[in-house]
Amino acid sequence: MTVQRSLSKKVLSGVLCRRNALCRAYSTESIQDKDVVIVGGGPAGLALASALGSNKLVRESIKVALIEAGDLSKIRDWSLSADTYSNRVSSITNTSRAFLEEIGAWAHIDTSRTSPIREMQVWDGMSDARIIFDAAELPSAGNVAESSEMARLTENLNLQRALLRHLVNIDCVQLLQKVKVEHIQREDKEGGNNWPLVHLSDGTTIRARLLIGADGFSSPVRSYAGTPSYGWSYDTEAVVATLNHPPRGAFQGPNHTAYQRFLPTGPIAFLPLSPTVSSLVWSMKPRLAAALCKSDPEVLANMVNAVFRLPEVSVRYLQDRILEADSAGKNISHEVIRDEIAFREESHDISKYSAYASVTSAISGGIPPNDAESIPPLVTSIQPDTIASFPLRYNHAESYLGEGPGSRTVLVGDAAHTVHPMAGQGLNLGLGDVECLARCIAQTLKYGGDIGSFTALRPYARERYFANHKVMSAVDKLHKLYSSTLEPVVWARSVGLEVLNELDSVKAAIMMDVGGGHFVRPGREVLARGVEVLASGLSAATTLGQRLGGIRNS
Repeated sequence: MTVQRSLSKKVLSGVLCRRNALCRAYSTESIQDKDVVIVGGGPAGLALASALGSNKLVRESIKVALIEAGDLSKIRDWSLSADTYSNRVSSITNTSRAFLEEIGAWAHIDTSRTSPIREMQVWDGMSDARIIFDAAELPSAGNVAESSEMARLTENLNLQRALLRHLVNIDCVQLLQKVKVEHIQREDKEGGNNWPLVHLSDGTTIRARLLIGADGFSSPVRSYAGTPSYGWSYDTEAVVATLNHPPRGAFQGPNHTAYQRFLPTGPIAFLPLSPTVSSLVWSMKPRLAAALCKSDPEVLANMVNAVFRLPEVSVRYLQDRILEADSAGKNISHEVIRDEIAFREESHDISKYSAYASVTSAISGGIPPNDAESIPPLVTSIQPDTIASFPLRYNHAESYLGEGPGSRTVLVGDAAHTVHPMAGQGLNLGLGDVECLARCIAQTLKYGGDIGSFTALRPYARERYFANHKVMSAVDKLHKLYSSTLEPVVWARSVGLEVLNELDSVKAAIMMDVGGGHFVRPGREVLARGVEVLASGLSAATTLGQRLGGIRNS
């Protein structure tokens, strides 16, 4: 017992010595004061710094620091040839684009590397029930350019580069790159302001009047604030890649259509980037994702063509073949997968002159078949080093504002919320956060308030939390709804989708919400309520179908 007590005292003494040494180190180092400290140099963090720096009152009143562990100079100098694209892209809604234009960042975007989305086709992989959204059906409020597209697709790096170039001429924003946040603590010395102290890997310490976390899912700022979050993993991964394909023919429209097919294993999306290049986002189980990522790129190219064309039963069979080869420690060859696809196309009596033929296609130009606009163009190859995968999850912080010991902190973007990419709204939710928070900060400065106070930040949390939660919940329900293969559920959602496709006014309301366009919206709340009721009805059908399935199996 005496020996144990002696060891305990020595251990405790060592811990206290190290802690006191750490505290002395922090107390003796020079501390920089900043009004706003943004942790994270992704699109949300850079957009917030740009928004603050573009406001004259904010620019003249406060000092801003942005901290990023990576090398931002590589992004600022990023450049690819005209026909080569990176694999991470985002859909920028009209509202997000208007915000970027307002702060002056959109002027730095390379618009030749962006593509409008003027039509969107979404269909059920089990029943082929389809809904088509066409920007030409949107009401116009005078802005013809805006009303002609639902959104604009661009590479994330194109957006980040534009934001960095915009920040070059903004003196009130200091970029601290290639440094990590080692530790965040609350200043608790006597006579202090109880502001957050941010200790960096290069020995710098910054005292922040307002600390903003734009630092992603594993947010150190959220941890410091002590803000819990709730969520779950979808047990799926998104496989992304950049796809090459022929241009649309002379008798077809341009490559401005986004395609998305919902399968039980997850949706697959084909997003236009240029006349001959598109982006892939395909959600699937982790084992299949790993198998496809390490297979020959031609296997993935053939699978993308097949998944948009073959019935679900054949898609499932092809996926099983890939998994069987993976279980045997082998990668399936593109010759084997092509033979399997050819057999399946013949088994389903798919004509070689139909757009639904891929391996057996005999179309060589001229007048396209009648069904050519219903599916994306055939993928011919995948651009080198663009195949990758990442896990999908749902996560929402319980609060966007820190309180008590974690006060003077606020969360934006992925630090506050993470959503499934099926609706392409993740970045737009983050930009919505940024616009609102920048507005709150400017309003507080206008009236001489404290930008780090709970009172100043409460309007941001009140406006954005509910807005984000509605979108996140809807996307989560869609994911769960289309994961079911029960016949009553498939029937209910298919009927709902086909009915919705005939309701032009409701579709217009959905496009205005998804695209975020600035349109005159009489009765918009009624239409939005109608969409919510329809979604609730489909959810109820899912519950009913699960119960019926349980009865059937009992």
